[in-house]
Amino acid sequence: MAEDSNLPNSENLNTKNGNFICGVVEGFYGRPWTTEQRKDLFQKMKKWGMDSYVYAPKDDYKHRAYWRELYTVEEAEHLTGLIQAAKDQNITFYYALSPGLDITYSSTKEITALKRKLEQVSQFGCTAFALLFDDIEPEMSEADKEVFQSFAQAQVSVTNDIYQHLGQPRFLVCPTQYCSTRAVPNVTNSEYLNTLGSKLAQEIDIMWTGQKVISRLLTKENIQEITDALRRPPVIWDNLHANDYDQKRVFLGPYSGRSPDLIPKLRGVLTNPNCEYGANFVAIHTLAQWSRCNLDGQRDLTLNDTVSADIKLETETEDGLGEDVPVSLSPNMYHPRQALRNAINEWLPEFSKHKSAWGPIVKPQPAVAVIPVPIIPSINTCMTLTSTTTTTTGSNSQAVVNPTQLQALAEVCSSVAVADSLVNPVPGPVMNSLVSDTKVVCNDSIPNPIAPVPIPIPVSDAEVKSITVLSGTHIKPDKDKNKVVVNGDKADECKEGAKEETCMNTDTSTDLSNESSLSPSEPMDCNSTPNISPAHIKGTVENSSEDVAMSENSTPSGSMQVETNDGANQMVVENPPENDIEPERKENELTFEDLALLCDLFYLPFEHGGQGLQLLQEFNWLKSNAHIVMAANQKKDPLKADVQEWFTRAEKMNEMTQAVNRLFQHLSSCNNREILYDLYSYLWDIRGVISLLNSYVKWLGFSKGWKETFMSGEQEPWVFRGGLTADLQRLIPVDSGNDLFVYKVPDVPTCRVYTVRPYLPEDEQMVYNVCSRTCKDGLEDPHPYPEELKNLQSDRIVGAYLTLHPEFCFVVEDDAGIVGFACASPDYKKFRVKMELAWVPEMCEKYPLSLKNDKDLSKFAQDTISHFHGFKDEIYVSSPTHPSSMICSILPSVLDQSVSKRLVTCLLAALRANGSFGVHVVMNSTDSYTHAFYGKLGFVENTHEAIKGKIVMGRTF
Repeated sequence: MAEDSNLPNSENLNTKNGNFICGVVEGFYGRPWTTEQRKDLFQKMKKWGMDSYVYAPKDDYKHRAYWRELYTVEEAEHLTGLIQAAKDQNITFYYALSPGLDITYSSTKEITALKRKLEQVSQFGCTAFALLFDDIEPEMSEADKEVFQSFAQAQVSVTNDIYQHLGQPRFLVCPTQYCSTRAVPNVTNSEYLNTLGSKLAQEIDIMWTGQKVISRLLTKENIQEITDALRRPPVIWDNLHANDYDQKRVFLGPYSGRSPDLIPKLRGVLTNPNCEYGANFVAIHTLAQWSRCNLDGQRDLTLNDTVSADIKLETETEDGLGEDVPVSLSPNMYHPRQALRNAINEWLPEFSKHKSAWGPIVKPQPAVAVIPVPIIPSINTCMTLTSTTTTTTGSNSQAVVNPTQLQALAEVCSSVAVADSLVNPVPGPVMNSLVSDTKVVCNDSIPNPIAPVPIPIPVSDAEVKSITVLSGTHIKPDKDKNKVVVNGDKADECKEGAKEETCMNTDTSTDLSNESSLSPSEPMDCNSTPNISPAHIKGTVENSSEDVAMSENSTPSGSMQVETNDGANQMVVENPPENDIEPERKENELTFEDLALLCDLFYLPFEHGGQGLQLLQEFNWLKSNAHIVMAANQKKDPLKADVQEWFTRAEKMNEMTQAVNRLFQHLSSCNNREILYDLYSYLWDIRGVISLLNSYVKWLGFSKGWKETFMSGEQEPWVFRGGLTADLQRLIPVDSGNDLFVYKVPDVPTCRVYTVRPYLPEDEQMVYNVCSRTCKDGLEDPHPYPEELKNLQSDRIVGAYLTLHPEFCFVVEDDAGIVGFACASPDYKKFRVKMELAWVPEMCEKYPLSLKNDKDLSKFAQDTISHFHGFKDEIYVSSPTHPSSMICSILPSVLDQSVSKRLVTCLLAALRANGSFGVHVVMNSTDSYTHAFYGKLGFVENTHEAIKGKIVMGRTF
């Protein structure tokens, strides 16, 4: 390796005079960056020694969908300002156009339109251009077939013509076969690539993503292979940090898997990073560091190519901190972990800058709603799969898992109930980033020509509901126009001390976007491949559904942070916190450790950061060794060494959970609301999952009735998409509980942390209090109760569970105390027998029938007294498929729907660990709120267990 790095410059003319292209391509799908963000990027790039920016946002108005249309005066001003801002920072601004969706290469009219568009941009001061032919159908029209011998020749002809017409400026081309897996039949023998290499003007640079769309490694062999085919070294379009294919993931890890030894063999590297601009500091900063190095400070990466991450957990000797970094690194040596530390140190002050954000929080990636399909684990995965996996820690070893078992697991875990009917989604509104400095503007009046495919999604009238936000604001998802209508002001609880009224989510639909699967062969192939554009709409719509992996439709909860073109319904700006709260900020300031943890939780597509791996390791070990605690509880022998180790590691898990909570609270309190809005939803989601795992661990250590060691199988953490969040979720033993992990992120950031934990005897009065306040269809009985009857309803609803089955009781609390509970009995038949013997007689004595004679007593209270005295004759549920019973209640003040889901997930996991796979609940037929509450938790009515005046609902897990 070392001798290659000392090769003379003559081997690669592109490195002469330091002429190595290094920068950023804004080339992702979804909401583009704003003008202000791009100008901020240029400043940072200059500071870090980078030189090139490519304007190529896939969903920006006139880049792809309407590529023929010239810019208006207003758009021209913004684009001219951007080009000038780049020049001011000595950044080369490449203006890219993507005409490949529908261009007729042989049409003089089309080529004239292309020239006219690029000439216009040239008049704005642009001196560098790019034509992108990626993500299109590799077929020519009949007219083109009469003129050109091949698809490659058509593209070469047009590109050379444009290049000469513009006066031979700096020029980039992205080919249709832009990675090895798309080369037909392969790179060396691809007629397409060889035609480009031999016929395209030698001064035109060609882009390449590597072995795959998202390449884990870039190798010398692959670079040499494509260099030979193209007759020139490639410019790498690097998708390592791209996240437009998965709404659950953001990548904050360092530039990695690319040795600096490659630099002399490349024309350049352009990173196509996260959709969220604020999430890209590390990605761009570490690329800049890499570009200045010529020595690889890392161990040979190929040694770890086939090591599966979950097994690596148990063999790592670095305490979860990732690779050991050499004590001293020369300035020209690159090591990813050291580069990450450097980037974090520079990133930290960014969070203290006062920057506003436009709400509500939404994901910038394209929204998608497709049925999750089983994925072969060895393809489209976060980690490499080995055929057998064995882990050893002390005397405990993991079971061997083979691909067949994983495939079976995939089929179980991917079962999600959806409507049978196919629905044609409306295309997302057209986006324009060139008419505002601070926002991406959405214009509903212009049809989006990029047609999405029909996809199966659940549809019901219940989907369109008002969502109450602060100060009476209402956000209404508009089914017909796919837009968000907002009125009124909103505030941020963390900033202004507002009440906890962040967002009442009344959407009963399951947002499947977070669980969607893409083509198993290409994890990043997430774009629509439409066949139409404004000039060719007629007669081609029906052909546009082929090979579309991700729809371009947009939903209020999914993809865009926009304002309508007329400005009538602008999103309300969330201002940075006022200076008067600055003194109390010190204890909530983000630290280096906070950001290091954040980056480890959201690391890279093919690896988790050290602390993320540690979380997987600890929970996996605690889960696998829970039988130790069970045996110790039964023998009342808690002092054994292995038992002590279990509780020590459980405490370690708890400490890591608290660190994530601190990170969440510190980030939520930062001045830079722009970065907060970009990162909040990801951290909110993973914090909840980690808290859930920790709650379950606490239950394992507390429970004495644990009888089965997780029948859900040894789940490997790379079976599905979704990053570390999904990997952690899959460790919870609730196989068919996908729906319980789909949450609506709050529209406004909130610092409030809810914690689920096992019930303790001293919690009884607070649980009773919550029960009394929610006993009548989610609310308190409005009629007053005399002092001796104040616990009447709680005794009926929850008392028996707390007394007879405390090990199956969980509570959820915030800083103020307990706000909800969930209780269960694993076998309701046996539970009733226990109640008849040890609970009901006491209640009959406590509440004699004579109390019913009180005229001031409500009918609700009278019925409860009658319930105790008629308990023996009561008809009850006896279901072999849903043998367990449960009750769950949350105070109305808790508006975060994920709280109840996480609480119930813990309870169901506890039941499952004891051999139950189905649970039921019973309510009065008039209890509409309760019915809806359980419906959102995945319960469905059980008509086979009909009881007069009651509704029985159940779910399996």
